[in-house]
Amino acid sequence: MVTESPALKHVILGTAGHIDHGKTSLIKAVTGIDTDRLKEERRRGITIELGFAWLELPNGQSVGIVDVPGHEKFVKNMVAGATGIDLVALIIAADEGVMPQTREHLDICRMLGITHGLVVVTKTDMVEEEWLELVIDDLKAFVKGSFLEGAPVVRVSSATGEGINDFVQALQRLCEQVPERSSSGLFRLPIDRVFTMKGFGTVITGSLMSGRIGVGETVMVYPAGIQSKVRGIQIHGQSVQEATAGVRTAINFQGLDRTAIKRGDMLARPNTLRPSYMVDVAFDFLGFGKRPLKNRTKVRLYTGSSETEGYIILLDREEVRADEIALAQLRLEAPVSLVKDDRFVIRSYSPVRTIGGGRVLNPIARKHKRFKAPVIDYLKQLAEGDPKRLLPEYIKDAGLQGISFPELVILVNLPEKELEEELQGLLSKKTIVQVDREKRVFLHGDLFEDLKKEALRLLTDFHQANPLKPGMIKEVFKSRLPKGLDIRGFNLLIQSLIKSGSVVQEKELVRLAEHKVALKADQEDIRRRIEKAYSEGKLQPPYLRDLTKSIDQGTDHMRELVDHMVEEGVLVKVKEDLYFDRAVIESLKNELVNFLRESGEITTPQFKEMTGTSRKYMIPIMEYFDDIKVTIRVGDVRRLREG
Repeated sequence: MVTESPALKHVILGTAGHIDHGKTSLIKAVTGIDTDRLKEERRRGITIELGFAWLELPNGQSVGIVDVPGHEKFVKNMVAGATGIDLVALIIAADEGVMPQTREHLDICRMLGITHGLVVVTKTDMVEEEWLELVIDDLKAFVKGSFLEGAPVVRVSSATGEGINDFVQALQRLCEQVPERSSSGLFRLPIDRVFTMKGFGTVITGSLMSGRIGVGETVMVYPAGIQSKVRGIQIHGQSVQEATAGVRTAINFQGLDRTAIKRGDMLARPNTLRPSYMVDVAFDFLGFGKRPLKNRTKVRLYTGSSETEGYIILLDREEVRADEIALAQLRLEAPVSLVKDDRFVIRSYSPVRTIGGGRVLNPIARKHKRFKAPVIDYLKQLAEGDPKRLLPEYIKDAGLQGISFPELVILVNLPEKELEEELQGLLSKKTIVQVDREKRVFLHGDLFEDLKKEALRLLTDFHQANPLKPGMIKEVFKSRLPKGLDIRGFNLLIQSLIKSGSVVQEKELVRLAEHKVALKADQEDIRRRIEKAYSEGKLQPPYLRDLTKSIDQGTDHMRELVDHMVEEGVLVKVKEDLYFDRAVIESLKNELVNFLRESGEITTPQFKEMTGTSRKYMIPIMEYFDDIKVTIRVGDVRRLREG
C-alpha cells in the first residue's frame, strides 16, 4: 500500500542586512541564481532593486526567496520585499559585524511581525577564528530580546562553499516550524514589480499574502479600481493554473496597460477591499534619537509594497516616547487598501529613517477627535479583543448606514465562511438585523430598536400637531429620521413597525395604528359651514381664500379642515384654492361620459353650455378631467380616454 505524502506548505524567505554583507552572493551560492539583474547593480556591485530566486530543499520543500537591498537609500525597497515573507535570514559579514542597516532591517522585520528566522555570518574565509567568535558573541547580544534570540547561527563562505549545506539544513528545519498561510482568506497580493514581456503583455510579481487565485478569474488593482482578467500564472518559472498563499507569484493580464499599475498597488478580487485615507493603528515607537514623537508629525507609511506620506495623529497623548505604544490615526495623502492586523513600518519624513511601526486596528476609519474616552476605549478593544467577540461592536460603530459583508471581512480579518457563521448566530439572536439581503448590509439591533422608538415618537408628535391629517407622507417621515439611514433600511423600519401592529401605511401616508381623525365641537361647526358652501355653490363654488374670509378663520386652520374633507371624500380638489362638492363633480362626470359616448367628442363651447359656468370654473374642471384620465385633449376638442 502506497501512502501519499502530505503536500508541503509554501514558504517565502527574505534576506536582511547591511550593504555588501553578502546577501546576494549567499543566494547565488545556494540557488545558482544571480538576483542582481540590473546593469547598474552589477556595475556597482550592490543590490538596488528587489531580487527573486527559489530553492528546492532536500525534503522537496520549495522556498521562494526575496533578496533585498542593504543600502540605506533603498530601505523602502527592502520594506516592499520584506512584506509577505515567512522567515528572514539576517546576514552579518564576519569582517564588519553589526552595522547601521543591520539594526534598521531587524527593526523593520520586527515591525512587520516576522517571528521566524536565522542569523547567517558570511565571509568567514576573510577572518581569523578568534575574530569570528567575537563577532558571533557580539551578534548574539545584538539579537537578544528580539525574535531572533536563540535562532540558529550559521557560518558560511559563499566564496569557498563552507557552511552552505549547514545553511540549507537549518533553513529546512525552520520551514517545518513556520505556520502555513491561510488559502481560505481574502486574496491579496501586494505588487512589488511591474513589467511587460513580449507575447505575455503586462506582468506583475508579488508575494501572495493570503487566499488563492486562478487563471481566468477577474481581479482588481487597488486603490485605482481597475479590473482585468488573469491570463496566466507562474510560480518559480513554471506555469500553473492556481496560486495559493505563501508563494512568490507572477501574473499576466488580458488587455491591461502597463502604465495602469505600479509598485505599491494591491491586487485583490473586485469590491473586496476599500481604499481609505484614514487608518486607526497601534503605533510602536522605536525612537528618534532622544526626542519624543509629537502629535501631527509628518511621516512615511510603508505597508504591503507601498509608500505613502501622511500625518500621525496621537489620540491618547500629546507625544510618544521610545518603546511606547500609542493609539493613533494615520491621515494620508493617498488612499491605502488594508485589512485589520496588517503590519506597517513608519519612517520619518526628513531625515528619512525607520522610527517605528505597528498593527492596523481599523483600515477604514472615520476621523476621530483626540482624547475622546469612547474612541480610545473602542480602539483598545480592537487592539486587545477577539475579532469574533468584537463583531457586534464593528457593526454598531458603523451607525445607521450599516456595514456591508465585504467591509466586515477586512475589519475582522476572518475567512468568509467563518464570518458568515458568526453573522448567522448574531442574526438568530437578533443582536443584528440585515437591512439589505442583496448587498448583505447589517445594522446593530440596539440601533434598530432605538430607531423604532424615534420613529414612533415622530409620528406621535406629528399627530398631536396635526390632528386632522390622516398621516405623514413617507418621504417627509424619512427626512425627519436620524441621518444615515438609506432607503432599504427605511423600508425595513416601516415593515417592522407594521408587523408589530404599531403603525399603518395607507398609500404614501404613514400613521400610528391608533390614530383617528376626530374634530372638536367648534371644528365640526366650521366643517358643516364649509360643506354647505360647496354644496350650494354647485359648479360655481367660492374660492378657498374667499371662503376663509367669510367664515373668519385662519388660513392654515381652514386649509387643514378642507384637506381633511378631501381625504374623507366629501370635497374634490380641482386646482390650488379651488374645491368642489364631490357629488356635484361626480354627477358632471357621468353626464360628460354619456355625452362623449354618444357624440364622440366635445368642444369648449359645448362643455360651457353643459356646465352653465364661466371660464374661470369651466377650464379648471376640463383640465381636472384630463388629469384624472377621463378625457383626452385632441386639438380643440376632448374625447373619452379609453383604457
